[in-house]
Amino acid sequence: MKNFLIIGLGRFGTSLAQELCAQGHEVLAMDILHERVQAVADQVTYAVVGDARDPEVLAGVGARNFDCAVVAAGGDVGTSALITLNLKELNGPRVVGKANSMVHSKVLEKIGADLVIFPEQEMALSLARRLINGDILNYIELSDEYSIVERTLPDSWVGKSIVELNIRAKWKLTVIAVRRKDTMTIAPGGDFVFQSPEDCLVVLGRNSDIERLERA
Repeated sequence: MKNFLIIGLGRFGTSLAQELCAQGHEVLAMDILHERVQAVADQVTYAVVGDARDPEVLAGVGARNFDCAVVAAGGDVGTSALITLNLKELNGPRVVGKANSMVHSKVLEKIGADLVIFPEQEMALSLARRLINGDILNYIELSDEYSIVERTLPDSWVGKSIVELNIRAKWKLTVIAVRRKDTMTIAPGGDFVFQSPEDCLVVLGRNSDIERLERA
C-alpha cells in the first residue's frame, strides 16, 4: 500500500483520488475550495481544505512523508508551477504534474517535476485502443472543457472528404475514428470520404465545438 497526496479536486483530481483509494491506497485529498473537499471527504482516507501555494500548508499535512504527490490544481501554469516547486523543496515525495499544454509541461519539467502527464491525450490513446478492440464508447468526458463523442454523420457530410470539410479548421475537432458497419478506421487521413449517413464519427474536441457539430 502506498500513500498519495492529491492536490486539486477538479474532475481529474477527484477521479484519481477516488480510484487510488478504491484500490486500497491511502489518499489525502486537498483543495482550496471547501465544497470540493466536502464532496470527496467520505471517499478518501483524508480530505483537507488548504492552499498548497503556501509551503507551510504542505509542511503542516506532512507532504514530505508521502510516496507521491499529484499536482492537479490550477488551470494556469503559475499555480501548478508554484505548488510543484514547493513540493520539490521539501525533498520528499515523487511529484507528478498535470499539464494543459507543451509550454506548461516544459515549465513543470524545468522546476523538477518527476513526471508530467496530459490526461486528455492519454485518455484519447486509451480510447483508440478500445476502439480497435471493438469496444465503442458513445461519450467520454476528458475534462471540464474537452470530450470524446461518437455520433452519426451529418447528412451534409456524405460524399465529402475530411479535407473538403476542413473539419479541424472549421469545426476545431479531431476525427479519431470512423465506424462503418463492422469496419473501424482509426485516424482516417484527409482523403477519407464519408460514404453513408450510417457512418459514425468518433471525434475529440472542446465541448462547445462538439455542441456546434450536434446542431449541424
